[in-house]
Amino acid sequence: MAEYIPSAREWVRDQVELYEGSQGTQGLTLRDTGLPVIIVTNQGNKTGAIRKTPLMRAVDGGNYILVASQGGSPKHPVWYYNLKADPNVEIRDKTAVHSMRVREVVDASERKRLWDIAVEAYPPYQEYQDKTDRVIPVFIAEPAS
Repeated sequence: MAEYIPSAREWVRDQVELYEGSQGTQGLTLRDTGLPVIIVTNQGNKTGAIRKTPLMRAVDGGNYILVASQGGSPKHPVWYYNLKADPNVEIRDKTAVHSMRVREVVDASERKRLWDIAVEAYPPYQEYQDKTDRVIPVFIAEPAS
């Protein structure tokens, strides 16, 4: 089993610790927004270590929409490269844990449909896209077969 390396960001470390330490009964929202988050567990593409990231909860049926916004930063978040290298992830949604496989959505109409769902779940995504020159990547996480 690979080693777990917590995030360098304190709020991310604290959120993951609370969410997972409570078995998905606490730490379920992004800071003080009141909006729900999930925990995405993946493998680091350089270290091979286990990485865990709280992301906004946006769903499309039984699938999860993962938006690599990084607050509208000019660069993709590190986890974007992790998912590109290894699409197998685990998603904790409250007390449920799902084995999923992700793919980056490149089809324009599918991406727009999923983007609209994500923005409805977390309206700041649109502000983030407006302030960056990069197209913010969207992944869909589907149940692993």
